[in-house]
Amino acid sequence: MKSLLSLSLVLLFVLTASGQKPRARDLGIPFNGATGVYNAITDVKGIEVGHSTIISGEGKNVVGNGPVRTGVTAIFPRGKNFGPVYANWYSLNGNGEMTGTTWVTESGFLETPIMITNTNSVGVVRDAVLKWYVDTDWYEGEKWWYTYPLVAETYDGFLNDIYGFHVKEEHVLEAIDNAKSGPVAEGNVGGGTGMMCLGFKGGIGTSSRIVEIRGSSYTVGTLVQSNFGAKRNLTVAGVPVGVELRDTLNYVFKGPPQSSRKEGDGSIIIIVATDAPLLPHQLKRIAQRAALGVGIVGGRGSNGSGDIFLAFSTANENAFNRNETTNVDVFPNDLITPLFEATVQSVEEAIINAMIAAETMVGINGNTAHAIPHDLLIEVLKKYNRIK
Repeated sequence: MKSLLSLSLVLLFVLTASGQKPRARDLGIPFNGATGVYNAITDVKGIEVGHSTIISGEGKNVVGNGPVRTGVTAIFPRGKNFGPVYANWYSLNGNGEMTGTTWVTESGFLETPIMITNTNSVGVVRDAVLKWYVDTDWYEGEKWWYTYPLVAETYDGFLNDIYGFHVKEEHVLEAIDNAKSGPVAEGNVGGGTGMMCLGFKGGIGTSSRIVEIRGSSYTVGTLVQSNFGAKRNLTVAGVPVGVELRDTLNYVFKGPPQSSRKEGDGSIIIIVATDAPLLPHQLKRIAQRAALGVGIVGGRGSNGSGDIFLAFSTANENAFNRNETTNVDVFPNDLITPLFEATVQSVEEAIINAMIAAETMVGINGNTAHAIPHDLLIEVLKKYNRIK
């Protein structure tokens, strides 16, 4: 075990020195399935992700002044170009918000970027995106257009001055401007800045899977904003890590106002993308499978949790047309199971990646969410023979 821990510590030192946060696989945590190049949602061609992270102040919470621990994350299915994608969504437990989903269900299309922030900032993010549409001619010269921005949220009021309303239009535009392909920052970034997960610090996480079906290769990519779950249920690679670390680095709640938050409350937003040519009803099925990934790591869909998932496909690029009929490719239901498995696997890994990348954060009134200790996690996995 000592040699394993030494190797892990050396690896963590190298990653830190290079400015790259460690990920679950860097610690040797085993997962099923083959990943894409970046092991991220951006392995699905065309997708861009950007963050705006807002961190300032310390000590006692003064509403309107902070401390501030929040942000915004933006996901563009086809880059910063108008190009609707087939989509659908699912709610495991609806104590949360994802705007625009009624039209996604009704029309079968997602016409907008996906924005993720904190609970109290949904409105300002929505309005800022609408202004951005006007300023950039998002609808490409259409004189009469309407849209319903898709904005999702999780609650960061344990660490953040959430009633100070610190997310502004400038932060939304920063997340949009920062959106790019390639590696995706994880942990305490963007909308995930002030989030907690399964007894430890949480935040943004991502992962991907490549599957071969009848000689063709397809990619499934996932991004999560992870802020849910009870520590006692935390499971990593099939190991009851939460039970093993039940007395280790629990949340520290120091100051008023006291929270009515119950263990297990919180939320998780999951975005699943694929380049497989799936229709909206099939994407509903994909979104439902995200719940299985949540359950594997210890989520239970608690009463106080907003567990809301959206899936979209970047295939059938010319499917959206207001005036003419179009032809689309249709994926057979009898071949879809590998995509279900890829969804479950990538959701599981994305959540653990969020926790591994997250760093201990002290927020309002000294409230503290500790990062999961990598060395102790490795010890537990070694104890159960999950790391050789």
